Amino acid sequence: MITEKRPGTEEEPLCGVAIEEEPLSRYLQRQTRRIRAFDARRPWVWDALLAAFWTGAALTDAAGGWRNIARDPSVPAWLVLALSLALSVPLLWRRRRPMTVLAVMACASLLSNWTGAFLQAGFLQAVVVFHIALRLPLRTLLWPLVVITSPLVVGAIRFPKDSWDQQIVPTLWAYAMVALLGIAVRSRQDYTAALVDRARRLEVERDQQAQLAAAAERTRIAREMHDIIGHNLSVITGLADGGKYAAAKNPERAAEALDAISTTSRQALAELRRLLRGEAVRDPQPTLDDLDALIAGVRTAGLPVRLEIKGGPQPLATGAQLTVYRVIQEALTNTLKHAGTKAEATVLLSYGQEELTAEITDTGGPERGIIGTGQGVTGMRERAALYDGTLEADPLPPGGWRVRLRLPLEGSRS
Repeated sequence: MITEKRPGTEEEPLCGVAIEEEPLSRYLQRQTRRIRAFDARRPWVWDALLAAFWTGAALTDAAGGWRNIARDPSVPAWLVLALSLALSVPLLWRRRRPMTVLAVMACASLLSNWTGAFLQAGFLQAVVVFHIALRLPLRTLLWPLVVITSPLVVGAIRFPKDSWDQQIVPTLWAYAMVALLGIAVRSRQDYTAALVDRARRLEVERDQQAQLAAAAERTRIAREMHDIIGHNLSVITGLADGGKYAAAKNPERAAEALDAISTTSRQALAELRRLLRGEAVRDPQPTLDDLDALIAGVRTAGLPVRLEIKGGPQPLATGAQLTVYRVIQEALTNTLKHAGTKAEATVLLSYGQEELTAEITDTGGPERGIIGTGQGVTGMRERAALYDGTLEADPLPPGGWRVRLRLPLEGSRS
């Protein structure tokens, strides 16, 4: 909580608002991301700062400190200065040309050990080794091992004051630890990049799944709306035509037609409301038990329909029953719209051992158009495919139509 302290008063929250302090780890992570982002945009800034720092340290050592460990303190000052610069300034290009930088520094280190100066700036080769292990293939570490070992061997041969173990092994161990550090950092970066890439791919996949689900839902709603609206409007049209002709001669029949139109309209609105609000769980979709009501409505609209059932009822999922219902509804709707006023229709349900067959035929005259490429038949085929079924829609001579649906029963599906 951030508070303001006034003389003679107790601590109180500023503006009466308590502000939770940010955890230190989150703060450090955010600052680290900012530094990395800045370095990615302007890498030369960090390269210049690091090279300038180590160049200053090398020049400080060249001012006199190098003699504390030198084997030959009589090395000319100008040579010590040149070697110090050669061992530090190339760090400016360590990320872009690490192998070239290491070669230049190794030459300077070789000359430093040959002359007996043994400049401490030679240890800056470890910085380049770190970047080689961090950025280049691991097999390239064999060449730097040879490059950094040669000056050590030359110095041990020229000035055998200490044992080889004391002059070479500790330095090699230091370079090995730096290389291992670079490999560890690289592994961590690769792991983090893999996690980020996986999260990005999962996010893309999630969005794609959401889009596919939305498209499937839109298709389902469009198919259901086509069935509901197409069928009920066809029934209403038939009732309205019949009521118009009956109005002049039989007002009672006209009133019955209007009453049927009102009932059909309310049913259509109820089905649309249930569909668009997702109320199918509370108010189930039609099943085969609702076929009698469907056929009664079609008969009221003026189309004689005969229903035949062969075989005993077999287990069929609710969704499959809805498919059969919608196919029969769509087929009868097409008959109402295309078969003419003298047509008759037959609905035959046959329960076999492994499948249910629904066959809808009509006796439309020659004036009936050839259908089968519209949204209705396409929707019927899609519904059948959802339950591993097939649908055929074929014309019958001299002008009728037949729709045949085959759906496997529950026990026959693999």
